[in-house]
Amino acid sequence: MSSSLYSKALSRLAIAAAALAAFSAHALAAEKTLTIYTYESFITEWGPGAKVAEAFEKECDCKVDYVGVADGVELLTRLKLEGEGSKADIVLGLDTNLVAEAKATGLFAPHGVYTAALKVPGGFSDDTFVPYDYGHFAVIYDTETMKNPPKSLKELVEGDPSQKIVIEDPRTSTPGLGLLLWVKSVYGDKAGEAWEKLKERVLTVTPGWSEAYGLFTKGEAPMVLSYTTSPAYHMVAENTDRYQAASFAEGHYIQIEVAGMTQKTKDPELARKFLAFMTGPEFQSIIPTTNWMLPVGATKEPLPDAFGKLVNPEKTFLLPSEEVAASRKAWIDEWLAAMSKN
Repeated sequence: MSSSLYSKALSRLAIAAAALAAFSAHALAAEKTLTIYTYESFITEWGPGAKVAEAFEKECDCKVDYVGVADGVELLTRLKLEGEGSKADIVLGLDTNLVAEAKATGLFAPHGVYTAALKVPGGFSDDTFVPYDYGHFAVIYDTETMKNPPKSLKELVEGDPSQKIVIEDPRTSTPGLGLLLWVKSVYGDKAGEAWEKLKERVLTVTPGWSEAYGLFTKGEAPMVLSYTTSPAYHMVAENTDRYQAASFAEGHYIQIEVAGMTQKTKDPELARKFLAFMTGPEFQSIIPTTNWMLPVGATKEPLPDAFGKLVNPEKTFLLPSEEVAASRKAWIDEWLAAMSKN
């Protein structure tokens, strides 16, 4: 073989090797997987999960893999059970009520993400958890079957037992825990007595929000525990104002949803990139009309007009996370005792 032919052959081999190396590098990058533990409604076909994954995968050259559980409290329970053997890179769907308890597990790592521009009522800043949306808990009622909804928590507790409500379990669900803390915030030491009265109006207690809201929209009960933002879904997606939130005189308990990265994440850089992405307009624009909560950051478009028609609580309740962590078991025991009385 002549020297020129030999040089050409070597050149072709070099090009082929470079192309193969580039392809292999791309393939390896594409094989990166970010495992996100979240709650069930986040990854339903109408939830934000699929859109969030599609948007982030365009930026990360990776695959987003969701693992769903019934509801937010169940996320923390599962993580505790799995411990350091958990496959989660990100846990998305805890709320500020659970922050202290989650941090105490030692399973989460500081996020290192800039969050100063994010805004929630009352403010929230934490080195481990990043907020991504918020909403106030509310009793949603069916205007076609209930003409005089309760105007206060007191009216809900002491109202007509034949007018039922579906609520969520505080042991597994963040809305259920939210109602527990709402009652505790208003009634204090009398919370147990309030639950004894309210149980007469409770049709059933579900493990998570999806089951509760499904029973409500099927007409099983005229009321359900949900969010002040829930009517926006019906106004935007179904073009109806049939379902509305009752405005309570005492005020409403707020939920601020958060996400964090685990200590054992296999790719801290990728996990941190997702948390930063979560605070940006791409993610924040998806949330209002899929998760039906309020964004904490800038969105690409203004919110739909329906969001301007929602109940805007004059007073917000939010107990310190440390107090919730210290008393959650005792308050749940109080709830169980009241709900089980004949």
